[in-house]
Amino acid sequence: MPAQTDLQNEKSQRLLTVFGDRGNCALATIGSSGRPQITNISYAFDLGSATFRISLTDTRVKTRNLRRDPRASLYLTAADRWAYTVADGAAELSPVAADSHDQTVEQLIDLYRAVSGGEHPNWDEYRQAMVTDRRLVLTVRVDHVYGMPPAEASTPQSSNAE
Repeated sequence: MPAQTDLQNEKSQRLLTVFGDRGNCALATIGSSGRPQITNISYAFDLGSATFRISLTDTRVKTRNLRRDPRASLYLTAADRWAYTVADGAAELSPVAADSHDQTVEQLIDLYRAVSGGEHPNWDEYRQAMVTDRRLVLTVRVDHVYGMPPAEASTPQSSNAE
């Protein structure tokens, strides 16, 4: 198993860089039984602050899990299925969107732009959907990262290649 790392060293930075500024990965939370609960999510990531932002609905299991136990891990694997990164941190949940012009909806609009890289075709409709869906923003500030950067990973086939 690869050694765990802090965020200040070169390996940590290489590991975090693989998340890019947005993408899809697995979010692991701790279920009420103590077992992991894993969900695929879309995210926006800021490398400078090592912070993920994710849109959640208030009624989902992952949201309930994070309210009970704020520990969260984000897992991303490379196309070769050998290289991977796990980013651990504590969850911070915004208030649930209650009004189409509240601060949470503004955060969700900013998050939409960051995740999609573009604009929504109808912001009024989007704003209302965020309230109707009871959306909120999950923020995870990474405090620990580990994994196997792509340059260090090798498959059994590639290690035998000439």
